[in-house]
Amino acid sequence: MSKQKLFRFLLLNFLLVTLFSTSTLAQSRNYFPPEDLTSVGAYYYPEHWDESQWERDIKKMAEMGFEFTHFAEFAWAQLEPEEGVYDFSWLDRAVALADKYNLKVVMCTSTATPPVWLVRKHPDILKQHEDGTKMDHGSRQHASFSNEYYRSYSLKMIEELAQHYGNDDRIFGWQLDNEPAANVDFGDDAQKRFRAWLKEKYGNIEALNDAWGTNFWSGTYTTFDQINIPKHTQWGMNLYQRLDHSRFCDYETSSFLDDQAVVIRQFANPNQWITTNYIPYYDARYAGASKELDFISYTRYMIYGEHHGIGPKGYRVGEYSRIAMANDFYRPLSPIYGVMELQPGQVNWGSINSQPLPRAVRLWLWHVFAGGSKFTFTYRFRAPIYGYEQYHYGIVGPDGVTPTPGGLEYEAFIKEIKMLRNNPSKGQIPQDYLNRETAILYDPDNTVAINNNKQTNVWDTEGHVLKYYKALKTFGAPVDFIRDSMDFAKYPVIVAPAYQQMSLQLIDKLTEYVKNGGNLVMSVRTGHQDEFGHLWQAKHAEPLYELIGGEIEFYDLLRPFAPDTVVMDNKRYAWTSWGDIMHTNKGTESWGTFSGDYYAGKTAVTFNKLGNGTVTYVGVDSHDGKLERAVLDKLYDRLAIEVKDYPEGVMVEYRDGYGIAVNYSNIAYPMELPAGTEILIGNTTLPTAGVLVWKTK
Repeated sequence: MSKQKLFRFLLLNFLLVTLFSTSTLAQSRNYFPPEDLTSVGAYYYPEHWDESQWERDIKKMAEMGFEFTHFAEFAWAQLEPEEGVYDFSWLDRAVALADKYNLKVVMCTSTATPPVWLVRKHPDILKQHEDGTKMDHGSRQHASFSNEYYRSYSLKMIEELAQHYGNDDRIFGWQLDNEPAANVDFGDDAQKRFRAWLKEKYGNIEALNDAWGTNFWSGTYTTFDQINIPKHTQWGMNLYQRLDHSRFCDYETSSFLDDQAVVIRQFANPNQWITTNYIPYYDARYAGASKELDFISYTRYMIYGEHHGIGPKGYRVGEYSRIAMANDFYRPLSPIYGVMELQPGQVNWGSINSQPLPRAVRLWLWHVFAGGSKFTFTYRFRAPIYGYEQYHYGIVGPDGVTPTPGGLEYEAFIKEIKMLRNNPSKGQIPQDYLNRETAILYDPDNTVAINNNKQTNVWDTEGHVLKYYKALKTFGAPVDFIRDSMDFAKYPVIVAPAYQQMSLQLIDKLTEYVKNGGNLVMSVRTGHQDEFGHLWQAKHAEPLYELIGGEIEFYDLLRPFAPDTVVMDNKRYAWTSWGDIMHTNKGTESWGTFSGDYYAGKTAVTFNKLGNGTVTYVGVDSHDGKLERAVLDKLYDRLAIEVKDYPEGVMVEYRDGYGIAVNYSNIAYPMELPAGTEILIGNTTLPTAGVLVWKTK
C-alpha cells in the first residue's frame, strides 16, 4: 500500500469517527428537552445496603430534587451469581422504588467488575502486564477487552440485561462500563488481535515496514506473525510500533463499547440513549471513536491533592481549567454531552484528600452547566461504609440520612436550575462574545507521538496547550477543540499548538483557510513531521514556509539551570524547553527575538499576511505562558477583535440566553454587565467560589 493510499485509508477512518457527532445529534435531540436546561442525578448502589433502607434513601433523593438515579454499575456478581443464572428480581424492586418517586434510571453494564467465578474459571481474561504477571479479582478494570472469551461472554450478560430492561420506560438510558481507558494487555489474545489489527490497517507487510521505517536498525519484518506487542520498558523500541500499539489499545476500548451498544440496541426502545463516562485524558483516541454511542459523557474530580489552584488555599477550589477544558474538548465531538460523575465533596483515593471550600461543589456544577452540559450526575448518593472508597463523601453521610455540605450544595443548584426553568431567557448571545470564538486544532494521536519522543524532559505537551487555552479563557473567548476533518471556516482564529504531525492535505487546508480570511496561530513543534511521523525529506518543517513567511533554521533545547529569554515589545519572557530559531522573508513581521545566546537577535515570533488572512508563528515555549498570552493579545488587537481581560480563574460563558460567571481565583472580582441586565443568581461582586447568572438582552 502506498503512502497516498494509506493516508486515504486513515483519513476515511478518521472521518467516520468525527462524523459520529453529526450522526448522533439527530438521534439525541429528544432525550433532553431544551426547556429543562439541565438535569441532575445521583448514583445509588442498592446491593450495598439493606433492602429495608432502599425506600428511605430513594425517597430522600427525590425530596432533594434529583431527577435521575443510576444502578448496576458494579453489580455483575449480583446480576449473575453463577454462570448462566441471572437474578434481576432485586434490581426490579429498586427500579420500582425509583419509579414510585419519579426518578428515571440510568442502567449500567457491569463490565468493569466481572464476578469471581468467571475469573477463576477463565483466568486468561485477566490483563497481563509486560513482565508476565497478571491482575487478579478484587479490583476493577482487571479484565482485558482484548480477551476473546471475555468479550463474547460479557455480551451475553449484557444481552440478558438489555432483554429485561430494553423496553422498560422507567429506564432513561444506558451507561457502558465505567471510566473505560485504553486497554493495555500483553496476553496471548491481545497479541493475536494486535497482529490482526495491523494487517487490517496496512494490508501488506511492505506498507507496514515503510510506515514504521523498519530499515533502521535492521528492524524489517517479512510477515505479520513476526510482530510482537512492543516492550515499553525496552530502550530504543521502534517509535512507530509503539505508536501503533497505543492506537490499537484505544481501538480495543472503543470497539468493545461499540459491541455493547449494538447488543443493547437490539432490545432498547428508541427513547433510551447509550453513553459511557470517560475520564478526560487528552492523549486518548477512544473518546469519540465509538460510533454506536448516542453522545459522550465525562467524569470530573477537582480536589484530590494533585492541583494547587490559585493562591495558598486554591487547592480547596481546584484547577480552574479542568472543567472548562473538558467541556470545550468533548462538546465539538458530541454536541449533546453530560457529566456522569462530579465530585460531591471530599474523596478518599487521592494523594491528599482535602475538604473543598464551601460553595466549591456548587461552583463546579455551574461551571459544568456553563459549558452546555445536558445533565450532571454525582458519585454517589450515600457515602460508602466499607470497601476501597471508605471516607468518600456522598450526598448524604454514612448514616444514610444527614446531607453532607456538598449534598446541600447539590440541592441548592437543583433549586436554582428549577428557578431558571420558570424564568426562561430569550436573550441572544452577545455579538462580541461570538466574535471571539476560537478553535484549538488538536489531535490526541499527535500528543501521544510527541510524548513518545519528547527530545527534552522538561517538555509538557498538555501544559503547552494550556498556555494558549488559558489565555483565550481570560479573553472571555468561547473555545472549541477541533479535529482536522472539521469545518475551519466558522472560526475567526484557529490555534494549532505543537501540532507536530501534519499531512500535506492538512497544510493545504490550513493555507486555504488563511487565504480566505482566517487567522492561524501555530507554535513550536508544529509541522515538523508528515502524518506518518517521519521528518520531511526537505528543510526542517519546509512545507510550512509559505504559511509562516520564513524558515525555521534550527531548534534548540535549553538546560533547566540555564534558561534564556525572548524579547517582544521590550519585555523579556523566559524559556527553556523548546525554541524554533527562525529567518523571516521580506514582508513578514518579526514580533519577538531571542536574546542571551549565540543566536541572539534571531526571530522567535513571526506575523505573516497571506491572502486575506494571517499566520502567527510562536517559536518558543515560555516558562509561564505569559509570552503566549502577549502574542494572542497583540494578534487580537491587530485583528480588531474585542477581548475581555478577566483575571486568571474567572470564567465567563453563555448558553440558552444566560450568562454565567464563576470565580476560582483567591480574590473577589467585580463583574461589569451591560446596562439593563437582569441578575438572577449572585451579584456583580464575584467572591472566591462565587457564581453569577444573568439574563442576556
